[in-house]
Amino acid sequence: MLANMAESNAALVSPSGEERAALGVARGICRLFARNDVWCLPEMPLRSGRRADLMGIDAKGRIVIVEIKVSRADLLGDAKWTDYLDHCDRFYWGLAPHLDRACLETEVFLPHACGVIVADGYDAEIIRPAPALPMAAARRKAEVERLARASLRRSLVGADPHCSTWGAGD
Repeated sequence: MLANMAESNAALVSPSGEERAALGVARGICRLFARNDVWCLPEMPLRSGRRADLMGIDAKGRIVIVEIKVSRADLLGDAKWTDYLDHCDRFYWGLAPHLDRACLETEVFLPHACGVIVADGYDAEIIRPAPALPMAAARRKAEVERLARASLRRSLVGADPHCSTWGAGD
């Protein structure tokens, strides 16, 4: 969903209501995480071919992924979200405040493995902390390196768009 927002913004097309809501949820979560020394990158491609809405790293080098949902249909229709669990030490659902989260307590949504954050464009609150499900050290190292490279590339391309065609396959 966030990828579509970036494309819409690049084309100078006004984002839809759902896209604006997702941006707001992401902003609130990033503010909460920043206060707690967790730094995130939006729209992080994963080796599995999926794309994490937010992927971050905490002060201890642990990887956090947040899957953002702003509509019930999107939440209930996402059958591939478990793919994210292999790429992080903690996984959160990031939800808009109006979204009914009762379904997240069912076994289909693995409540023992997932945290829940409710957020808007200003702030966020952790409703259920994500349990630590540590990745193997070698996998964490590879994910941290991928996250660092993606972050550095985005920073450089933001400062010098001419560099955007180089290293895009990373």
